[in-house]
Amino acid sequence: MPGADSLRIALLSYRSKPTCGGQGVYLRHLSRELVALGHHVEVFSGQPYPELDEGVILNKVPSLDLYRDEDPFRTPGLREFRDWIDVLEVATMWTAGFPEPLTFTLRARRELARRVGDFDVVQDNQTLGYGLLGIQKLFPVVGTIHHPISVDRRIELKAAPLRKQFSMRRWYGFVRMQARVAPRLNPILTVSESSLADIHRDFNVPQANMRLIPLGVDTRYFHPRPELPKRPGSIVAVASADSPMKGVATLLRAVAKLATERDVNLTVVSKPTPGGPTEKLVAELSLADRVRFVHGISDEELGELIATSEIAVVPSLYEGFSLPAVEHMASGTPLVASRTGALPEVVGDAAVQVTPGDPEELAAVLRRLHDSPEERAEVGRRGYERAMERFTWNVVAQRTVEAYREAIRARHAK
Repeated sequence: MPGADSLRIALLSYRSKPTCGGQGVYLRHLSRELVALGHHVEVFSGQPYPELDEGVILNKVPSLDLYRDEDPFRTPGLREFRDWIDVLEVATMWTAGFPEPLTFTLRARRELARRVGDFDVVQDNQTLGYGLLGIQKLFPVVGTIHHPISVDRRIELKAAPLRKQFSMRRWYGFVRMQARVAPRLNPILTVSESSLADIHRDFNVPQANMRLIPLGVDTRYFHPRPELPKRPGSIVAVASADSPMKGVATLLRAVAKLATERDVNLTVVSKPTPGGPTEKLVAELSLADRVRFVHGISDEELGELIATSEIAVVPSLYEGFSLPAVEHMASGTPLVASRTGALPEVVGDAAVQVTPGDPEELAAVLRRLHDSPEERAEVGRRGYERAMERFTWNVVAQRTVEAYREAIRARHAK
């Protein structure tokens, strides 16, 4: 039962996909641990909705769901329109923009305005829409930025052909809004020194306004499984298949080189776009019998997949933190990670680091680990020990509550 020191917390997340991407994972584990500490927690989320644990209340804030997996960029029927926010959402999509960060916060402001007095603090999970400025007039607001999306924009623009760059700039137009909103939130929580520096540089947030709280790992699912045999030659990666920033193309090219001389197989936990760049590259590299993509699996299935793999890879060109890296380490699976963004500070000496975007170097490291069970065991052991020492969700929740109380005190002092 909530005690005298318990807080009433509203967590906002414009999309909370439970099995892919960090936002839904963060939301689920943080909310569960906050409830375990005795706080009252309600989540406000658009589609896709999160999976939440017992004791956490979900308030659905539905969008028009214009980007659903089975029908992306759909045109809604006239009867689906409810108000001017829906019109704004469709109009932005039709003009090549991404509306959800803005339209979600406008809807969330409307919902929270009906519940003034119900919450002590509001935490935004990387939405950073203009509607937050209205919410800030009603409640103390704590921001969360895992990493600034401006970094994604730079990497994707660099990888895009010239003919697509105009539409891509328009798609990422919401980043300008986020850069205006972020400096007006205090405190802002972020997950690594690398992200802190990037937020300061790209969003002009004073470093004094940011609090560094690394993410945690759910050891109920991500732990060594010595009773299960490793799958010979198995490599696993948890990464968005078609995002250039996640480096899957580099990994595929490295595996293609290795597959000419070693019996290896790769599992990517993601769903590539049918006929998209990743599927085309798999065909081009003749890897159809060496690579499989899985998606929609449970945490238990994912934990078992990682723990029974011989090698895990995070091949990203940039990461603001990388929860998959911590999950790989907690599972005792030897990790190969790119030397970029926050990854070096996350993995330390508990992973083999490689140059991002270099398939030759990655292939050489995979070859070495494939041939050396002793090195795999040593890297896996160091990773497990590092994860257990540094990354737990209970500590994340406790430190997040400290930030809540800081925001509440600052508001009362005004």
